[in-house]
This record gives sequence, structure tokens and C-alpha cells, in this order.
Amino acid sequence: MLFTMNRIIGRINEQAELSRFEKSPVSEFVAIYGRRRVGKTFLVREYFASRFDFYLTGLANSNTRTQLINFQLALRQGGNADALVPENWLYAFNELKSLLEKSNSQKKIVFLDELPWMDTPKSDFISALENFWNSWASARKDIVLIACGSSTSWMMSKLINNKGGLHNRITQRLKIQPFTLLECKNYLSDAGIIWENYQTTEAYMVFGGIPYYWSLLKKGLSLAHNIDNLFFSDSGTLRDEFRNLYAALFKNSEKYIQIVEIIGKKSKGLTRNEIIKHGSEKSGGGLSKILEDLESCGFIRSYQFIDKKQRDKIYQLTDFYTLFYFNFIKTNNPKPHNCWSSMIDSPVHRTWTGYAFERVCMEHIPQIKQRLGISGVHTRYASWRSRESLNGAQVDLLIDRNDSVINLCEIKYSVNQFAIDKKYAESLRNKIGTFKQETETHKSVFLTFISTFGLKQNEYSGMVQNEVLMKDLFV
Repeated sequence: MLFTMNRIIGRINEQAELSRFEKSPVSEFVAIYGRRRVGKTFLVREYFASRFDFYLTGLANSNTRTQLINFQLALRQGGNADALVPENWLYAFNELKSLLEKSNSQKKIVFLDELPWMDTPKSDFISALENFWNSWASARKDIVLIACGSSTSWMMSKLINNKGGLHNRITQRLKIQPFTLLECKNYLSDAGIIWENYQTTEAYMVFGGIPYYWSLLKKGLSLAHNIDNLFFSDSGTLRDEFRNLYAALFKNSEKYIQIVEIIGKKSKGLTRNEIIKHGSEKSGGGLSKILEDLESCGFIRSYQFIDKKQRDKIYQLTDFYTLFYFNFIKTNNPKPHNCWSSMIDSPVHRTWTGYAFERVCMEHIPQIKQRLGISGVHTRYASWRSRESLNGAQVDLLIDRNDSVINLCEIKYSVNQFAIDKKYAESLRNKIGTFKQETETHKSVFLTFISTFGLKQNEYSGMVQNEVLMKDLFV
């Protein structure tokens, strides 16, 4: 959650949902999930302030005994000064029942944060949680049980899609999404950081909409100076973030990192077979689980070709921090002073900006649709690449619309207006022709340009039917 001076910025819809859960006439079992560092805990803590009847945060890499001691301390904090260390989780949740039965709160708010960490091997934690909800809490009308965790794969498999006693017991789900460009701009403004849209967009290309990363930016420093301090200095806060990030979410995290790195090398993404071809992971359940976990945690996305002949699912890297790490951090160790400042406008920087800005656009499809005047039209979006033509035609972004139109989007990140020259115009015509031929689409194809500062008007700019500028993403 982005915040300054202990005030929530943004999250309007999420706060409305929390209000709805609290006012519900029945007990609610709420699963809150989302990428690590996205602000789940801050949102819940700030919204409910001090109105928790019980608040427990699981401990990372701890055994069952330590988790139960932590539970005892939370019971004492909640008002049971004589609480002892429970023998097991069944006893622990029984003590929680007693604590809540003594509460005078109209709605009793129970917040179990980092729930996956409590589920230690052979602890029977899930069974005890099932018993607490099924045999007691669900029969009441005054309980709001909020379960939160960064390990989205655990939250999905063990809680939301549980096949045992918790099957279909989750009454509400709330996925906390990264912030948009506008929300990040509002945070910067509130924090007294004055950047133009161009700098804010490039910051988004580094950090994505992850609130924790934005909270580390310092007022009075340029973006380049902030990046040098955070990533490339000896004491940089984000210098070792990558390993910690994946290790906190996945067992055998090295396998996950290997798959993410393979996928990240191709901007348009890879099929499952291509991932196998480029790596050591064999086809089977293991790879399926890794891909599913990475997608549920928000590191990659999958999509189908907008092509009746191509039915393979494509996996594409979407996490901005991971992309930045592979391009600049992993390949620069030891890190020289002012490393980022020296890389600006280098070939690797230009390649990265093109790739990352495509990701920014894909994270802001609603804003692009609004600019195109098609907010109410059902669409699906994807990248596209030719598998038949010799010219290897690729499309940055396709918006396939239910009103018989496809927006074929070219995405350009530049410091000035972009000019289409004769050679590029011919390439665009070939690309459109190849796309129509291979997909056999009967829809109208509109060439659409998404760029930082727009197209320079010349003899070739008329071939573009629609334009979206960087500023249009800030709505």
C-alpha cells in the first residue's frame, strides 16, 4: 500500500469491499492475496486501525513450537493475559474462541497475516483452521476472519481452492493489485516528489506498481540518483531483494528463477515447449506447477494467440522488478558507483525501455480502451508473432474487440515525438498484411500507435488510425 503520513492513498474499491465485509449480516471468511510487497498488510491494518479483536502474523522459517508461542503472545495482546503456549493448533484455536466470546465488539475482526508461514510441516494447521471456522465461526453472525498471505500459490491451493474441509468455505476473496500510473503519481505528489509523467513512467518500468518500492524513493533526488542508491550502492535497500523475494514465496526457488529468466528473454513470451527447449525443466507436473505458481503470484501471465491456427498458450514475464534485475543487476556485479546513471541511453537501456514500456501499456489496458472510446466493448489482448513469414513479423499489442475490430498496436518509447519514415512504413504494411494472412481474420484492423509524446505528422503518419499518448495512461 502506498502511504504517506499514515494515510491510505488510493485503494478506493478495496476499502469499499472491506467496509462491506464488516457490515455483512453473516460471518465472513475473507482471503486477501497478492504479490509480495503490494501492500496487503498495510491496507488491512490502516483500514481497521486498532479495531482488531485478534491479530497474528506468521513467522518466516519457524517451526510449529515457535509459531504457537507467537500465537500465545497474540492472545495476551488481545486481552488474555494468562494465556499459555497451546499444545497444538486445535488448542490454539480453542483459546481464540474463548477470547472472542468475551469480546463486546459488534463485529469481531480476526486478522491472520502471513498465513502460509503458520502452515509448518506436520503441524495440522489447516485441519485446526477448518475446525475453527466450520464448527464455530461460520455458525455465528459476528465474525470477520481475514486470512492474508503473499504466497499466492499457497493461498489458492490450500485455502481458496481447498479440496478438504475448507472447500467452498471462503466467503469473500480480495486480490490486491499493483498500483496504476495515476496512483503512483498521486503518491509522489503527496510525498513532495515532483516528477513529470516521463520520469514517473520510467520509475514504473523499474518498480511496477509495488508500493513498498515507491516508498523508498527520496525527495530531492532524481530518478537516476534514487536508482543508484537503491540498487547499486553497497548499502542499497533493493540490492539483494531478488533472492529474498523468490525465496520467501517458493520452495526450491532456484527452479522458479530459472523458468522466469527463460521466459524473460523473449519479449513476446514463450510456449511451454519452447520453455522446455531453452531450459533443463522437463515437461510434466513439475513445470505446470511452477508456471501456475508464477502466474498466480503475478510474475508472469499466460495468453492465447489471436490466431485460430495457433492454440498453444504463451507465457510472458510481467513483473517489472524481475525484468529490471535480469537486465541490469544480475549482469553488473560488483556494481560500480553511479552504475545506472552511466547506463542511461546505452543499447541495453534502450532495449529495456522498449520492452518495459510494452509491459506498462499491458498493465493499463483500461486506460488505453478509454482513450480509444471502447471502454464498454468486451476485448481480449495479446502480443503476436508470425510463425510462417520469413520477415518474422511481431506485434507489440493486439486488442481484439467484439465489435469486429482489432487494434494492432505499435508501442514506442522515446524522448521526443516519433516519426514514421519510409522504411518503417513499409514494415508496418507488411506486418499488417502478414497478420491478416496468417490469422485469416475477417475483422477490420486499425493501426494504433501508443507512444510517449505522439507521432510527428508527415507523409506516412496518416496510415495510423488511432493514437494513445503516455499522458493518456495517467487516468
